[in-house]
Amino acid sequence: MDLFEEPQPDSNSPEFSVSEISGAIKRAIEGEFGHVRVRGEVGRVVLSRLGHLYFDLKDDRNVLASVSWKGQVDRLTHRPEEGMEVVATGRLTTFGPQSKYQLNVEDVVPAGAGALMAMLEKRKAALAAEGLFDPARKRPLPYLPEVIGVITSPTGAVIRDILHRLRDRFPRKVLVWPVAVQGAACAADVVRAIEGFNALRPGGALPRPDLLIVARGGGSIEDLWGFNEEAVVRAAAASQIPLISAVGHETDTTLIDHAADMRAPTPTAAAELAVPVRADLVAHVDKLQARLSRSVALALGTRDQRLRDVSRAMPRRDALLETPRQRLDNWAERLPSALRAATGQKRLRLLEAAGSLRPGLLRRMTRTDLDRVAALAGRMDLGLKRVLRDRQQELGAAARLLRPARLADAIGRGAERQANLLRRLSERARRQQAERADRLAALDRMRLSLGYMATLERGYAVVRGDGAVVTTTAGARGATEIEIQFADGRLTLGGKPARKSKDAPDQGSLF
Repeated sequence: MDLFEEPQPDSNSPEFSVSEISGAIKRAIEGEFGHVRVRGEVGRVVLSRLGHLYFDLKDDRNVLASVSWKGQVDRLTHRPEEGMEVVATGRLTTFGPQSKYQLNVEDVVPAGAGALMAMLEKRKAALAAEGLFDPARKRPLPYLPEVIGVITSPTGAVIRDILHRLRDRFPRKVLVWPVAVQGAACAADVVRAIEGFNALRPGGALPRPDLLIVARGGGSIEDLWGFNEEAVVRAAAASQIPLISAVGHETDTTLIDHAADMRAPTPTAAAELAVPVRADLVAHVDKLQARLSRSVALALGTRDQRLRDVSRAMPRRDALLETPRQRLDNWAERLPSALRAATGQKRLRLLEAAGSLRPGLLRRMTRTDLDRVAALAGRMDLGLKRVLRDRQQELGAAARLLRPARLADAIGRGAERQANLLRRLSERARRQQAERADRLAALDRMRLSLGYMATLERGYAVVRGDGAVVTTTAGARGATEIEIQFADGRLTLGGKPARKSKDAPDQGSLF
């Protein structure tokens, strides 16, 4: 049978297209399994870049592909994690392009409290391994905060208990950030509240809290699950403001309790941890003030008694000043006579100096100095004549050294030295010229060996069409004149013969 022969309608069976079959299967499956609840273990979990969640539900024999679209992911009560045993609610549908069926999941809940606790322990171990629960990173609480931020539901009894307890102990400014304390929105609200309080700037229009309290009343593990979410734990650990966790009653424990700087068993206990009792503080301050007053009075009394004891051991003022006063009186009595004696000595010395300065004595001293100057002048003339004679003798000796014969001899030696230098320079120049000529010849030989003429000598030829080099048959067909260059000359086809090389014989023309 020919492969291109038209088929013969010899059968009554209807023909369906692939899309028709796929659509029929899709309607059948969605009509039969429009709303189902499936229990199984979560396999691989993949979150796409668009926010869609793909995961597998499996048991010991089969695997069911599952998907939650982006809008459904935000509404899931619990985010599926690999290894969890869950009950998924949704509808069964098909994906025609890949011939597969899958479960479109609308909600996921753990399959019992045991699964929740197993998932909680797994998450707790992972976060503890990162150091989020390390006691070394926890900050101390402020002793008396000015502003306290409370993250809780604004309508429950928790906020009333906290405010009442703060009012009784020590009234402080309180900022309340309302959040959902259970359900799907709980974790996101608590994270936004912690980050929002930390984003406030000190001194701004809204005061930045000195302490945060995350509070909620008691409940089941499902009700408190929002405080076990990883995002809430990380936000509490990253908070720059000290944080008290007061979630549930005394027996309830959530992961935020481990990440917080302090855990309170109840919201009321959190208020007690936040501030001291004002009356007790006032009484303590009064007691400290009384102790301080008694200590100051005792210290002053002790210092006064010691001062009196020391003053009794010291000598009297008059006794200390008696000797200096008597010494001063003696000096005062001796001072006039000492001044008169000193004046007399200075007058006598002046008279002696004046007697030695008589006019006759000065004239004799002047005459003696003049005679000494005249004698030195005569000696100076003799010294100058002697120095001049020595210089003339030295000049004559130098003139004898510069006779014409000696000058000619020196000039001859210089000319001989110059000729030797010129000869050496000439030889050196000839050697350099020869070396450069050899190098130039070697470069020229290399140029010739690397040029295209050497290639032509090995049996190749250059084809030119209308004066340009031709490398293809199409270019040769389009040329009006073809010129072929060989190693020993050129040939022209279809025109005048090409100009021959200088050394090549006449080859003629093919035409």
